[in-house]
Amino acid sequence: MSPRRNRPRGRQQPPSGGEGPREYGLERTDEWRGEEWVVRGITGASAAKHYRCPGCDQEIPPGVPHVVSWPRLGAVEDRRHWHRACWNARDRRGARPLRSRNAPRY
Repeated sequence: MSPRRNRPRGRQQPPSGGEGPREYGLERTDEWRGEEWVVRGITGASAAKHYRCPGCDQEIPPGVPHVVSWPRLGAVEDRRHWHRACWNARDRRGARPLRSRNAPRY
């Protein structure tokens, strides 16, 4: 029996016509409000801090799987973290929920 090889045999070539391997998961493009949005799924293990979902205005605690979306032509500051259900229902609800006058603004 031969010993196990501990060194990689070589770098894998990226698929032709596409991008190389991604570090954070699969991205897809969705159309919303006349813009193309890049959507990336985040596993619970890679989420390290609390985020606020713009769909329901609730916190997304660390360890909860969710999605990150941003406009294709947007900047890094335009990224938003959404619950998966809120992103799927984004057309049925507003981007910001309406609050009463006495509601706290966190």
